Amino acid sequence: MAQAANKQERVYNALRERVLSGAYGPGYRLVIDRIAEEFGVSALPVREAIRRLEAEGLAVFRPNAGAQVTPADPAQFEESLTVLAVLEGFATAEAAKTMSDKDLAALERETDTMVACMESLDVLGFGSANQRFHQIIYERCGNPQLLALLQDVARQLDAIRRTVFTHIPYRGLSSIEDHRRLVALIRAGAPSAEIEAAAREHKLHTVAAFRRWQTEHEPTAGSAVKGRASRRRASGRRPATARSPSRA
Repeated sequence: MAQAANKQERVYNALRERVLSGAYGPGYRLVIDRIAEEFGVSALPVREAIRRLEAEGLAVFRPNAGAQVTPADPAQFEESLTVLAVLEGFATAEAAKTMSDKDLAALERETDTMVACMESLDVLGFGSANQRFHQIIYERCGNPQLLALLQDVARQLDAIRRTVFTHIPYRGLSSIEDHRRLVALIRAGAPSAEIEAAAREHKLHTVAAFRRWQTEHEPTAGSAVKGRASRRRASGRRPATARSPSRA
């Protein structure tokens, strides 16, 4: 029994890492026999591993197609950004309580790197510096579970952005100004609620940029989002919001 569990865990961890890293992009077919052969296991642990991915929303089963990595859904992408806004807001407020001058200097260096990359039109470098900026904050939040959630959501979004929505622009100067404001608030010892609100708003600016991009470049995707919203209204479901229940 333990051996079977270990096989399933090994396959699950490997597949999950490939999905989150973007090695298996949205829509990638998860062929059970092929995966079983690769890992030298029977089909059973592979099926169980895929079921776990399905429970996390990372895989789906399609009639006549089998299992595949969850296809990119513009509405889901937007919702995940909104979830990340809430998580990042709280994490930044928590991190601010313990951040040192060295940490703040590191945040400023990454922001300066973003400026240099923007001036040289280095989009990839800009994105990497932006990720490092937020990773510094994530690692100072003091909550391992929150850190794991932040990293998972951020990696899922990054994988989708790299493989599907490749033309979503970084926000350039606006993002840099948001970073400067966050560092200034933390350095000044601003109230936690103010820091949380600023960090949450920073990510919501990305949501707004994504919506503009949809309108300008993906009219069919925008229609899909509107259709999904209409179905929610008809069913009485409320969309995800960026308002924290305890910190409105």
